[in-house]
Amino acid sequence: MAPRINLPPGTRVLLLANILLSALNATLRLTRWRDSLATLTPTQLATTPSNYLSSPQWAIPFLAIVPVYSIRYPWTFLTAALVENNVLSLAISATVLWFGGRYLERAWGSREFGKFVGFVAVIPNVLAFAIYAAWHVVVGTPEFPTPIQGVIPLEAAFLVALKQLVPEHTVSLFRGAVRVRIKHFPALFTLANIVSGPLLGTDTALWLSLFGFLTGWVYLRFFRITDTLTGAETSVSGEASTMRGDASDTFAFVAFFPDIMHPILAPVCDGIYNTLVALRLFPAFSNDAVEAGNESAARSEGLPSIMERGAGGRQVEAERRRAIALKALDQRLSLAAASRVVDASIQSTSSTHAGASLEAVAGQSEEIKEPTEVVQT
Repeated sequence: MAPRINLPPGTRVLLLANILLSALNATLRLTRWRDSLATLTPTQLATTPSNYLSSPQWAIPFLAIVPVYSIRYPWTFLTAALVENNVLSLAISATVLWFGGRYLERAWGSREFGKFVGFVAVIPNVLAFAIYAAWHVVVGTPEFPTPIQGVIPLEAAFLVALKQLVPEHTVSLFRGAVRVRIKHFPALFTLANIVSGPLLGTDTALWLSLFGFLTGWVYLRFFRITDTLTGAETSVSGEASTMRGDASDTFAFVAFFPDIMHPILAPVCDGIYNTLVALRLFPAFSNDAVEAGNESAARSEGLPSIMERGAGGRQVEAERRRAIALKALDQRLSLAAASRVVDASIQSTSSTHAGASLEAVAGQSEEIKEPTEVVQT
């Protein structure tokens, strides 16, 4: 019996597109390289690069973003985020999409996951294209511009999302020799690409990782709509509550850096944020929004509760949802009981006043009757 692939639909589509687009890119690059060999002289053949997978000379402008050429193919701002040039990078990207996409889609739902992927896939590519277009205007366009492609923006944004959801979860590497908390991964990943870009000649990775990190954080911090009640709480209370963005202190931009740097960076980050708010580019967070964000971060469920498989994981999840439902039901019953007590108190007070009024009227009637009886006697 074939093993069942346990992936949500959005992650499955994303992973399949990554594999198919990368395979198509490699096939078309190989075809272009072979076709060019037949038209080259022996001298040209000796100087022609043989690495058809990585050389910008064989880039496919309608799959990857090739500055100047891809402006005619606007869909490349999306497809370029899923195209890899070699087997190693494809294996890494597929692994990230498998595990990161599966977790995020289960935590958010397919619709919200799709919106997030679209945002962090397109915006970094647009910004990187603008950077290279401006650079080519200044220094001139090379004969074979460097193509912009790869899953790096999604990888950086996925790490930012995991930092928001499970910042304190620890990942053990090399059999426990290295232990790193998830909240440190976004900064480490971005720093590694910034350093390796100039050294290894992968300057596109520098910009894509930086823009992926920033766009992922901006979307989650200011624009993503979050349900503040779980499904069980909503079904019991009959009401839904949403919150825009994440105003928690643990997801502030300065929180991505080591604690020792906070006193230096906090005033700078606050100044930039206040300027952007004054320009009405970002919304301002109220004290209530910050408190709600901190409460939401405090009751974060954590990675193991969602990713755990098997009967044990389902039982734990069922018990957790049952406890939430019972708590919400208890709150509703308490409110209903308090309402009944208030109503009964009001009715009792009304009855007391009515009885007192009747007694007063009866007393006045007796006083009126007594003189009448005396006269008759």
